[in-house]
Order: sequence, then structure tokens, then C-alpha cells
Amino acid sequence: MIEFGLMQASTQDTLQPVEVARFAEERGFDALFMGEHTHFPTAPHRYGDGVSDDYKKFYDPFVSLSLAAAVTERLKLGTGVCLLSQHHPITLAKTVATLDHLSGGRVILGVGTGWNDAEMANYGLRFPERWAVAAERIRAMREIWTQEIAEFHGKHVDFDPLWCWPKPAQAGGPPILIGGGVKPELIARRVLELGDGWIPLDGGHDLEGPLAAIRAEASRVGRPFDSLDLTVGLGLMAEVTEQRIREVIEMGFGRVLLILSRKGRDEDWATLERYDKVVRNFR
Repeated sequence: MIEFGLMQASTQDTLQPVEVARFAEERGFDALFMGEHTHFPTAPHRYGDGVSDDYKKFYDPFVSLSLAAAVTERLKLGTGVCLLSQHHPITLAKTVATLDHLSGGRVILGVGTGWNDAEMANYGLRFPERWAVAAERIRAMREIWTQEIAEFHGKHVDFDPLWCWPKPAQAGGPPILIGGGVKPELIARRVLELGDGWIPLDGGHDLEGPLAAIRAEASRVGRPFDSLDLTVGLGLMAEVTEQRIREVIEMGFGRVLLILSRKGRDEDWATLERYDKVVRNFR
């Protein structure tokens, strides 16, 4: 059964998380995902003027999802994506576990490293090392989620035995979806080594090449391809259409997230109504 969700990077000027969450649950959507940027440096970055001013204003996704959890009962709560470069693994493990525990096991953790090297530098990270750091942070969080006494000793993450509760409601911790990427073989290796699935943005990332690589890597390591959580965000670069939804489902994606752009309250309400009508054709 294909799942449909909404994806938003909410700010003080957008529809608020509680509004979107209530709409999603009342209309039968399966999930709500929130994006993240803790800040936006004034320094030059790789995309020049191609990034909107809203990136300066993002709400914290975990606070937003906590509000969404409080006003819903079944809606899955995801990050699209949480930037691992901006979190210490001990505190992030606790935040995610708390949300999962309090929501009754509804969290899906989409993770990435970000693209803005100036943003990472403010956290003391070098851009070339971003995925090496992310890999250790993912492994360290899994240790905290699954062990009564956890410890981790790596190049980028190092801590002695500790206690940390609550544990997530989901055994082993929430599913971790690996974000984006460019090179299919690298994406496939990260997904199979570190995660439970993949979460790219249509238009922002190639889909077919990495999917083929993920399928091949899953076969190589003996992991069923169908066991992976493949989630895609639509609406970033082009209008969402029924045809494109059918195309990504045919590719193998089991969850489709419809992106709510920050265009003003009235237009965003109209977009939500349009998304609802499109999704009805698949139910």
C-alpha cells in the first residue's frame, strides 16, 4: 500500500505545524515530514541567489513535530531531512527517542549532511568529512537506542559508557532514511550500511540511477530490496502531477511526500486542497 505524506519547512510566516498536521490526519494522509536548517550563514554558498530567504527562518523540526504529535493519533512524524552536521549524537539520540516514545512509535528519521559548507563550518566541520562524521553519529545513536549502557569510540564520535533514556518505542529505534546524494554507488552503500531506506527530492536528485544501484547493493549484501523504506519528495522543482506520482511509484517508491512550498497562507491552503484531490485518485 502506497503511503502519502506532506513535507514542509515551516516558519513564522507559513501555515503552522499544528494546522498542517490536523489537515493531514483529517484528510487521510499518512505522514508529515519537516525540514531543517538551524541557521543560514551570510557567507557565500554554492547556490548563490538560488535559495530563498525562508532558509533564514526555519522552525526547529523536532519542536514542530512534537506539536504535530500532540494533535494527531496516527500520523507518522518524519524529518526531511535532519542535518546530522548540526547535532551532537547524544543529544539528538535523546530528542528522537523522546519524540518516538511520546508519540507511540511514529517517528521516521530522514538524515543528511547538508550542502552549505559555511553552515557546517560554524559547527567545526569540514565539508569533505561530512559523511564520515555522519556515519559515526548514526552508529552512535543506534548504540544509545538499543543498549542499556552505551559507549562508542570512533574518530569523530567518542564517549565512555553512559545511560540515556527514554528508549524509542520502536524496537531498535526509528527507521533512518539516508538523504539525497549524487553518486549512485555511494548512495547505495550509505543506504545499505547506515540506514533503512532512501529519501531524495525529485528534481533535486537523480532517482533512477541510485535506485538501480541500491537494488544491486541490496542483492550483493543479501538484504531484500522490498524491505527498504523508499520515500521521495515531489513538488520541489515542478508541480505535482498524477502522472509523476505514478512514475515514482513504478520506480519502487513506497512513500510519496508532497512538498508544501512557502508561498503564503492562502496559496498554501489551496495547495493542500489540490494535493488532497490528487491523492484521492490513488486510494
